[in-house]
Amino acid sequence: MELTRLKGFQDLIGAQVEAVATVEQHARRLMERYAVAEIRIPLLERVELYQHSTGETSDVVTKQMYTFSDRDEEGTTLALRPEGTPGVVRAYIEAGLDRSEPEQRFFYSGPMFRRERPQKGRYRQFQQFGVEIFGRADAAADAELLMMVDDLRRELGLELDFEVNSLGCQQCRPQFRAALLQWGRSHLDQLCRDCHERLERNPLRLLDCKIDVELTKSAPHSLDYLCEECRRHFDLFGRLLSSAGVRFTINPQIVRGLDYYVRTTFEVYSRQVGAQSAVMAGGRYDGLVASLGGAPIPGTGFAIGVDRLALALQASGLPRPALVKVALLTLGEAALERAVAIARDLRNSAPPRPLQVEVLSPGRSLKSQLKRANNLGFHFALIIGDNELARGVVMLRDLERSTQHEVSIDALPAALDGAAL
Repeated sequence: MELTRLKGFQDLIGAQVEAVATVEQHARRLMERYAVAEIRIPLLERVELYQHSTGETSDVVTKQMYTFSDRDEEGTTLALRPEGTPGVVRAYIEAGLDRSEPEQRFFYSGPMFRRERPQKGRYRQFQQFGVEIFGRADAAADAELLMMVDDLRRELGLELDFEVNSLGCQQCRPQFRAALLQWGRSHLDQLCRDCHERLERNPLRLLDCKIDVELTKSAPHSLDYLCEECRRHFDLFGRLLSSAGVRFTINPQIVRGLDYYVRTTFEVYSRQVGAQSAVMAGGRYDGLVASLGGAPIPGTGFAIGVDRLALALQASGLPRPALVKVALLTLGEAALERAVAIARDLRNSAPPRPLQVEVLSPGRSLKSQLKRANNLGFHFALIIGDNELARGVVMLRDLERSTQHEVSIDALPAALDGAAL
């Protein structure tokens, strides 16, 4: 029996894991600047959580969840989390924050699971980085979310397209729903089989269909049915983005595939990752907390598809890491003893740029060690032999420029940082 990974799951190695880690590291640092605190939620939840939030008619709930019966709690069906928002909302309510301190800002990071048809950029286990803001009903909170993503885009050196829409509220959306239902019935013979089922249960899902994309461009637009308050909210949202320098376009096709969205919705796309081009999506969900048993607290948030953003990052070229990668190459046991001590001192030093240090296998020839250092992507090699030991120096080799010179051991941290500039 050959043991291989499951269909739709992936191993991240080398440049792939470096790209994913780069996205996550930049996103985490960004959260500190925006005063967003971390929350960690379980991988497993009761299936009812997603039925009540994501929606019983959504593709996520009807087709894509991994579920199983719990042996310890008879009659309980569990689900591997397919998205992060419902779990964060449950934790927010369970901690009593909806009543004690309703205004909260959280971010989460980790794997999600959906039984989808695998292809590049779409996996059955995928990484998400998400932000949820509770207790804010204003357009500024929505705009700030897209400012976060735009800041992340700039830091990663990516070009992304921002698209926005408004779905209206409980007062004005029924008119839009009725118009969409009427349109769908008049085009029934042109709709795909799945849309025949969606039409009567939730006609908004017609606009989320990947088969009838061209046909639904002629469908009614939610923006034409907004009430005065929703229109004012959406217009202010757009003005705030423009004043902050965030470029966006209005796309009336955006409805999102989840039931809880109201008013502001948005998606962000990359042109570098192929068919699965959506790298971030989100919007406002003002009724979700109350629908799960909490107080009537508004909320808004987004989720980044880390795997897809990492693909875009790889396609555009990974930014040079902030740390300096240094390999120590030794010739003889005496040099090895000194190199181990030097490596520890370098790791604990505090130069302007942090150092990543590794002592390579001493059993190899100098040529073999240099080749390995190059293959592993080190920026510099420190070569230590008997001659260098006797004089208290190392040979500092720049592996990218193929140049080298002697450096005093005591001056190494400053010399490495200066050479890396």
